[in-house]
Amino acid sequence: MNQSDCASLVDRLPLLKRRQLMIKAIRSFFDAKDYLEVETSYLVQAPGEEVHLNPFHTIYETPYGEKRILFLHTSPEFAMKRIMAELHQPVYQLARVWRNKEGGPNHSPEFTMLEWYHPYCSLTELMNETEQLCKNLLPCEINYQNQKIRFDIPFEKLTIQEAFQKFVGVDILSLLDDERRLADAVGYNLRDHETWEDLFFRLLLDKIEPNIGRDRPTFLTHWPVQQAALAKIDPHDHRVALRFELYAGGLELANAFEELTDPIEQRKRFITDRSKRAVLYPEAPQWEMDEAFLQGLSKMPPCSGIAMGVDRLVMLATGAKNIRDILWI
Repeated sequence: MNQSDCASLVDRLPLLKRRQLMIKAIRSFFDAKDYLEVETSYLVQAPGEEVHLNPFHTIYETPYGEKRILFLHTSPEFAMKRIMAELHQPVYQLARVWRNKEGGPNHSPEFTMLEWYHPYCSLTELMNETEQLCKNLLPCEINYQNQKIRFDIPFEKLTIQEAFQKFVGVDILSLLDDERRLADAVGYNLRDHETWEDLFFRLLLDKIEPNIGRDRPTFLTHWPVQQAALAKIDPHDHRVALRFELYAGGLELANAFEELTDPIEQRKRFITDRSKRAVLYPEAPQWEMDEAFLQGLSKMPPCSGIAMGVDRLVMLATGAKNIRDILWI
């Protein structure tokens, strides 16, 4: 859908006014909880370390003729954690972020991300806070894409293992890192060069996401350790990470971690992800590792943090079927 395909700005104005009311309500929510609102740089030297990251980049020319590659950040996460490491107090940010090679009814290459980090907060406590925020922003019941979604009842909580058992019929944690056994267990044919993680996400998209968050929002928790990213490993089960995603109405709304604060382990994970990315995307631009972020981790208190898509929340609230309908221009 091109920008020219959108309804006129006048026609979209009621949706956009609702958007602004929700942004004001977000700020009121966090201000009342004594969070510090921060604003970090959008142009950065290191945009992140996810394997499938597709950042926009540009050339910065200094007054002395020096040229450097800089990136539009895909998330303010690294910068916000550095602030947390110094201040040891809860912080939030409503940030514009950019991700290349994204598009479609639910995706925009430029969008608004709400991120917040809460020291001395467990993943369960963060789920409770996230649920409270959603209930403050959205009506008790909404109709979205022919679904009635209740926000006035407790959100559903499912572990990844429970979700795979319920909707796929397998014990996913007994089949870690063995794509052949997993494919045989679910009756799928492996695609060329398909890895265990590729098949995991295919099953997630095919079997699980269409069945969760339909009558009430769903927290999908305790992801396999292969998707730990920047999350701690569960001390009670080293096969899973302390991570959750939030779904409602077929939309993934948020991704959250009980944050890893070990710089040595985090560096190891970054090196592994960089190696994978170099193989998969040899033509992609390279960047230096964010050493300031890694140094800050050693000073960061135990905490949990979350990234939430503001535009998708607005889509739920307004019933908009395309993300373009709730973006100004």
